[in-house]
Amino acid sequence: MQLTGPEILRKMQEGRKPDIVIEPFDLRCLGSNSYDLHLADTLRVYRHTLPGGMKPAIEYKGNPKYHSMRDWFIDERTYERFCKYPDIYDIRNPRYLIDPTNPNHHETIDIKIPKSGLILSPDVGYLGSTIEYTETRNLFPYIDGKSSVGRNFILNHHTAGRGDDGFCGEWTLEIRVLYPTVVYPNMRIGQIYYEKFAGNRMPYDKNPSSHYNGQRGPTAAAVIPVDDFIQKKR
Repeated sequence: MQLTGPEILRKMQEGRKPDIVIEPFDLRCLGSNSYDLHLADTLRVYRHTLPGGMKPAIEYKGNPKYHSMRDWFIDERTYERFCKYPDIYDIRNPRYLIDPTNPNHHETIDIKIPKSGLILSPDVGYLGSTIEYTETRNLFPYIDGKSSVGRNFILNHHTAGRGDDGFCGEWTLEIRVLYPTVVYPNMRIGQIYYEKFAGNRMPYDKNPSSHYNGQRGPTAAAVIPVDDFIQKKR
């Protein structure tokens, strides 16, 4: 059963340790059955996935006519090399693969989103985060894109839109765009919802195997284990 906006507010005001914490909170962002979340001003990209000499994003100059393909490259020489050898800069090239079990492939570089806006590339995956810090107890939280975000073909979570009872922290966003798209700090990037659940609690913040509790800012992936103890029984 999903909570309504008024019920979200009531849960936030209930007792000394409420089941829902959202900081910062503004009543103007409370919807019928959700709360709007905002994009923080830092993005991260995996260093391993970036071709040498290419920029992961471009500061927006306020008008598309001021930009060209050349803007994705740090200098003219690199752009000319791209024109001559485009496969070297194609992210489908296996040299830019991600090995989820290799921690070196999860090293990131930071990108600040200026107030003027930042152009994201359809060829790059970005880790962002919400401005909002949330705590959730006795409820199941999850985030999704706003309708207007989706209609601009911005994907704000690639697969990890579901949270956990007991999760405390800022939400990491896995952002992809279909076209070169401008994003701004503080823009509304998604919504958080809450549902009731049945059964005994197993809070995320009490689970020793949880990786991301208390996270702040865009948080890179934990190494994905390969569990040799899982064997198919014949």
